[in-house]
Amino acid sequence: MAATTILEERQRASGTSGGAIGLVDRVARAGARPVDGSSAAVLRLAFGLLALFGVARFFAYGWIDEFYVEPARHFQYWGFGWVEPWPAWGMYLHFALMGAAAVAVTVGYRYRLAIASYFVLFSYVELIDQTTYLNHYYWVSLAALLMVFMPLDRVWSLDARAGRVARSSTVPVWVIWALRAQLGVVYVFAGLAKLNPDWLFEAQPLSIWLANHDDLPLVGPLLAVTATAYLFSWAGALFDCTIVGWLLWRRSRPFAYLAVITFHTLTWLLFPIGVFPWLMIAGTLIFFSPDWPRRVVGRLRRESLDRARGGHGLAAEGGAPRRGRDASVGWVARAGVVALVVFAAVQVVLPLRHYAYASNVRWSEDGYRFAWRVMLSEKAGFVEFRVLDPASGERWLVSPEEHYTPLQVRVMSSQPDMILQAAHAVRDDFAERGYPDVEVRSDVFVAFNGRAPARLIDAEVDLAAVAYRPGPKAWVLPPGGSP
Repeated sequence: MAATTILEERQRASGTSGGAIGLVDRVARAGARPVDGSSAAVLRLAFGLLALFGVARFFAYGWIDEFYVEPARHFQYWGFGWVEPWPAWGMYLHFALMGAAAVAVTVGYRYRLAIASYFVLFSYVELIDQTTYLNHYYWVSLAALLMVFMPLDRVWSLDARAGRVARSSTVPVWVIWALRAQLGVVYVFAGLAKLNPDWLFEAQPLSIWLANHDDLPLVGPLLAVTATAYLFSWAGALFDCTIVGWLLWRRSRPFAYLAVITFHTLTWLLFPIGVFPWLMIAGTLIFFSPDWPRRVVGRLRRESLDRARGGHGLAAEGGAPRRGRDASVGWVARAGVVALVVFAAVQVVLPLRHYAYASNVRWSEDGYRFAWRVMLSEKAGFVEFRVLDPASGERWLVSPEEHYTPLQVRVMSSQPDMILQAAHAVRDDFAERGYPDVEVRSDVFVAFNGRAPARLIDAEVDLAAVAYRPGPKAWVLPPGGSP
């Protein structure tokens, strides 16, 4: 009996006891194993530079005015109606502060404050208007949130040089795997989303997009060939579905990274998707051995010394990080494990939520955002509202252009939740003009992936009386326009 009690105490002390706590302790201990931190530092540098480049583009192209100052109204996310743009001077200051935070992240100056500030500033901007939603903006917010809790300022940072953080050559291994997972989820779900009939058997929407480049020298006529669209479609699906596995396998990793560079360079050349290709090219370097930057720097230094001394090389600097093992696991480490598990679960559930709805997600857009459904649809829509005042019998036709900018109208015209918000804006406008109980119906036609325009929303539904909430929308018609 005494021997059993001693054994149980030893198991508890070493974190090998059964149950959920024992499992959490083992995961926490495994995640705390130190590895070289130089690859994590490179990711921090790349993230900060690309974040700064993104801010510079908004200033250079006048997007601050176009997206946030000029529109009289904005399409808000459910639950975030309180997020509003600042006045013009405030929006410019907001982006300037975002740029300053990006610089601080890059050089590792007050890193925790800098990355937390960048996360808040960037995410606030993205929540102002659904019109500007892009998958890679969503990824930037998620990555920045993760980086708040990662010690990415231990290596090659001003914080480490100034002694604000303990200088160390290592980071916990969980940092590397969390960053890999955040990148991997993009590829995996983007690949799964491509396994649909339009992409595989109709080569849509690539047939449309590639044909638009038929004026390019040399390759233009080839891009207009239908077979090229099929080749690109199948290759893209295969790439997204399998690239994470190839990057994880050490022997195939160099060839997989070459494929990453080729794939994203082609998408950058052919399609206007901003900095996303460069984010993925820089980010996937995290799949290489954690010490790869230090080995590269060491090799360059040795070659420089060889040339200077005429020698044949020096011993490699440093070595593999020591593997420490602390038998005790505190509540902070346990909470971190639980938080990462919850975070990962959300990342899996959100892209799959559309399976809970009966509608076609590519048509109805139910569950389309925050799901890594990248470049799957080509849509063009027409929207007009029919307004009726039951008290007087008066009727009006209202165009969305009366309330929104051309860019907002173009994006809104194929997305039911935004069309509903536009209908509510029309209702509220009439209420301000002395017609408090108008009914707002719509005529909405959408051309989808090369098909003829079809009615998207039931023309008999009074959208003024429909509540704005997430989930399936009974007032959205199935593809083809019939209930």
